[in-house]
Amino acid sequence: MDVSTILGIVAAFGLMLLAIMSGSGLMVFIEPQSIMIVAGGTFGALLVHYPFKEVFRAFSVAQKTFFFKEQPPTQLIGQLTEFAGKARKEGLLSLQSMAKKVEDPFLVKGLQMAADGHEPEALERMMIREIDYIRERHESGAEIFASLGIYAPAIGMVGTLIGLVQMLQTMDDPSSIGPAMAIALLTTFYGSVAANVLFLPMSGKLKTRSQYELLKKELIVEGMNSILAGENPRVMEQKLHAYLQPKDRQSVFKK
Repeated sequence: MDVSTILGIVAAFGLMLLAIMSGSGLMVFIEPQSIMIVAGGTFGALLVHYPFKEVFRAFSVAQKTFFFKEQPPTQLIGQLTEFAGKARKEGLLSLQSMAKKVEDPFLVKGLQMAADGHEPEALERMMIREIDYIRERHESGAEIFASLGIYAPAIGMVGTLIGLVQMLQTMDDPSSIGPAMAIALLTTFYGSVAANVLFLPMSGKLKTRSQYELLKKELIVEGMNSILAGENPRVMEQKLHAYLQPKDRQSVFKK
């Protein structure tokens, strides 16, 4: 569970709700017609922009903003260093048994290919190709939520225009001015809140998650290259530390 995402959403909506309740009742800000315009218009525009498959995949990727198991890069480097030492002592076939203790499917695949005797160039090529596909999928998911962040306020403005037109057409009936004006203002409100509290922050979080995951994948590729080259584990660790900030570099050989 990503505490920062939950805390951010609760804080944003909680403070807005507190401000609303301190000034007026909550029901004043609930307008089904405005919700229908913003929700229907936004997702309708999204379906025009992207095919069904991409949209559904983006919403499945969105769970990474709430649920994400973080493995520190230092821990991954420690694992790779251990594998390098075992491969030098017992040979590459020993990596087959080590793969059973690993949870990351990407690393498992690399270890199995190394144990099966694949050439270093072929292994690196396959892993880099998979990284490219992962990057493409992640960018697509983040882009879709960024698009939602653009469409929601725009559709909110469309709803505002609808409300203003309805208001102007019924100026002779004072009782109809209030409901029309509510639609005009609340659609902009809903669109802005959805974009700036949900969609755009979620897009940013997905980009951050993508960078983190791709860093791990690049560490694995570099580590597997070193293992196949038979490098000293200390040398490999120093190479992998180049991917981290100096303050995050922790050597397993100093423990």
